Amino acid sequence: MNEALFTTNNLWMMICIALVFIMHLGFSLLEIGLTRSKNTINILFKNVMVIIIGLLSYTFIGFSLMYPGEYFSGMFAGFAGFGVNIPENGLTAEYYNGQYTYWTEFLFQAMFAATAATIVSGAVAERMKLSAFIIFSIVYVGVVYPLVGMWKWGGGFLEALGFYDFAGSTIVHSVGGWAAVVAVWLLGARIGKFTKKGIGVIPGHNVPLATAGVFLLWFGWFGFNGGSVLSANPGATSLTLVTTCLAAAGGGLGAAIIGLIKYKENDLSMLLNGILGGLVGVTAGADVMSVTDAICVGFIAGGIVVFAISLFDKLKLDDPVGAISVHLCCGIWGTLAVGIFGELASLSQFFNQLLGVGCVAVFCLITSFIILILLKKTIGLRVSRAEEVDGLDAHEHGMSAYPYFRINDI
Repeated sequence: MNEALFTTNNLWMMICIALVFIMHLGFSLLEIGLTRSKNTINILFKNVMVIIIGLLSYTFIGFSLMYPGEYFSGMFAGFAGFGVNIPENGLTAEYYNGQYTYWTEFLFQAMFAATAATIVSGAVAERMKLSAFIIFSIVYVGVVYPLVGMWKWGGGFLEALGFYDFAGSTIVHSVGGWAAVVAVWLLGARIGKFTKKGIGVIPGHNVPLATAGVFLLWFGWFGFNGGSVLSANPGATSLTLVTTCLAAAGGGLGAAIIGLIKYKENDLSMLLNGILGGLVGVTAGADVMSVTDAICVGFIAGGIVVFAISLFDKLKLDDPVGAISVHLCCGIWGTLAVGIFGELASLSQFFNQLLGVGCVAVFCLITSFIILILLKKTIGLRVSRAEEVDGLDAHEHGMSAYPYFRINDI
């Protein structure tokens, strides 16, 4: 490979790293916008800590687990190299068939690592102890996520099986989604969500911020999926960006139409989550879908979001931002869709996808339950009733996001 092409590939990957990084701001704005003002500082603190935890735990433990290769030396390996498997030719090493540097690969994957814990952050908003969330995130991002990633992206048994997940509908989004289900179940619903009179509506305090968050996530997804091409190949990259963008549009349209039919109203929060559902759905097969395939996958994902949010309410699983509906349900759908739409569509591929979804589900449900139940029995998962009513900002942080005026929320 000539130097100009190597530099171009490496530059594109570094741009994608920045795009994935900005997604964390999108998650932050979405979560605070769809929750109450009294918990804003807490949610922002968690989202910042997730990036810190993701980077450090992935450096010390996760990367060596996810990509063992010839440098693997044990689960808690590599402290001499801070957990990163340093190749012999060091900083300028050409990685992935010589297309970009080793360090570019490391940082791109490290940015992915924090996303799984961010998904959980939204689902447990407004009632989980900060200490419990941080400990859970360290273990889940440092050990559980990279082990699942190794099964596919590190040359493990899912790769050998023929399971396909281009950028992580299952490996990233469902991994976070399964943990979110367990966490929400063990925590219980927020005060006032489910009453004898029915399902209570707890509106978010700033929908414009939530909207800005979704646009940032849509923007960042160009790096999430575009970088997963692992080069600046013009054909593959441009196709991936087109299918990603159109699936988001399809998801928004699907949620808008089906939400209007089901609820007889134009719900902006449903529309926003539909866009995200379309993005999550196409992530597994963005590089093997046609334009119409991507729109169909996104549209169906948008509809799934509408019905999933309703289903989880009926099951009394309180997810303030719809994270489980978006990341878990649409992650499953998008993974299975690889066997239905696009270049790989076949019955055998569908069953490979289904088996992969099942394996990840079992592993993540068991591991997240073990981690969370141990935390519940020791330091506890949920804040006290008084802390929840007053808001986590006052009790966990001793400050308010809006000190100059008071919003009357409960």
